[in-house]
Amino acid sequence: MARTTDPDLAPHELRVLVAVADTGGFSAAAGTLGLTQSAVSHSVRGSERKIGAVLFERGRTGARPTPAGEKAVAHARRILRLLDLMTAEARGAARSDTAVGPLRIAAFRSAALHLLPPVLQRLLARHPGIEPRVRIVREVGRGTAGEVADGKADIAIATLGGSAPLAPGLLTSGLFEESYALVHPVGHTAPRSLPLVDWAENCGSYTRSWWAAQDWIPQATVEAEDDGAVLSLVSAGHGMAIMPALSVAGAPDSVRIADLGPERPTRQVGYVTTPELAASAVVRAFVRELRAAPPYLGHGEPDRQGARTAPCRASS
Repeated sequence: MARTTDPDLAPHELRVLVAVADTGGFSAAAGTLGLTQSAVSHSVRGSERKIGAVLFERGRTGARPTPAGEKAVAHARRILRLLDLMTAEARGAARSDTAVGPLRIAAFRSAALHLLPPVLQRLLARHPGIEPRVRIVREVGRGTAGEVADGKADIAIATLGGSAPLAPGLLTSGLFEESYALVHPVGHTAPRSLPLVDWAENCGSYTRSWWAAQDWIPQATVEAEDDGAVLSLVSAGHGMAIMPALSVAGAPDSVRIADLGPERPTRQVGYVTTPELAASAVVRAFVRELRAAPPYLGHGEPDRQGARTAPCRASS
């Protein structure tokens, strides 16, 4: 597909690309944007000519981004967010309050439950003009960092140090390292003989070598949707689990949390953003509060590899 002489896409063209990707069709995007279907179709064709690639596969069931379209839509989201930040920060500077406007945060479940609430409380006390929007994302595959790469989040609370690489152009920084522990029902005399309760987000390459060396850990006989369900099942006496510190914060009195010894596995928790968003007032303010959080969960020095988590199983 040949490019036009003017390859630059205007903001309204970027918004059309994002709307088509988000709604899954030209008609639905038109309704969202208040345009006609023909206007949306014309805009997409114009963007494809400018870029020189087909961005959407058209079909009876709607429109789906091609690989080129996925890249284009991710960049479109990030560019539109920077345009929004430009307006918000310019207005904030005029009022001597630069940290204003929405802040889109992606976090895995246990971080959203136990790490974010006090951080957001301090953030809003200092910057009442910030509007946090938190999305809970499963920390498997591309996980929370994928939300940043796709332009759906400004910053992600993520697990770092695994084997799957980050998308290019992202910035990472560690916050703390948390230890894993054995969690089992109170009063059981031989907890290591219990069935294993597990969930998909539980561990990555940083625990795999430790897990493989533990001949007492069986294959999981119960697999739950998330760590909250695991804790509930263990509490009810259905087995034991190997869980990281954030996942057992606030555990009920019906479970016991036992140390796995000096060679226990750990995982690093940190944040992921983009270099451009890292310079924004809202992200800088949020990072300051994250770093001010008490380091009550971790032990040891953080791993600085800046890599992503890959899911694993006890049988790995």
